[in-house]
Amino acid sequence: MSTPATRSRENTRARLLDAAAQVFAEIGLEGATVEAVCERAGFTRGAFYSNFESKDELFLTLAASVGESRLAAVRERVSMLVGGGALDDCDPVELVQQIMDAGVDDRLGVMMMSEIRIRALRDPAFGAAYIAQEDEMISGIAAIIREVVDTGTFPLRVGPDEAARLLMIAWEGTTVRRAMAGDDDERLRRSGGAALGRLVELLRA
Repeated sequence: MSTPATRSRENTRARLLDAAAQVFAEIGLEGATVEAVCERAGFTRGAFYSNFESKDELFLTLAASVGESRLAAVRERVSMLVGGGALDDCDPVELVQQIMDAGVDDRLGVMMMSEIRIRALRDPAFGAAYIAQEDEMISGIAAIIREVVDTGTFPLRVGPDEAARLLMIAWEGTTVRRAMAGDDDERLRRSGGAALGRLVELLRA
């Protein structure tokens, strides 16, 4: 059972992450200074540094939180489809679109991840931390794919790990391109789902 001190720390971290997302939405990653985040959250720099070593750690944690939310929504949707027998004779594009519709993809998330990747390109240490975090995300996607494949109704030409990496690459490229074209959140999910559905058609055995 968590103690009051633990709950207070968790609440502080949550408020700092929420403030970071708000500040990022307004002025981007470079402009989102520790001071700006602290001011928005209503905390001192001391409170910030008792929870995060740096702004880099804050935004990596925020990116991980966004990724975990996406995975949780997709995992829940897939479990419902598998449990309900909805995979039998299911069209790949339709299946992927149903899964994507359960996600939380939005323009802000695409923008944030794009800026974080630029930061990772410029800083080797940050890049290594980002790659490790992305590898964890891919492992999570692979576990979801494995659950689908294990039903026997959706065999693939490649293993779950390779499929997960290919799907991640396709999703990233499509959503960034469509965000630049001005798609709103719903259209981003639709276009991302359509692209992944076509890839799944190619990967299906």
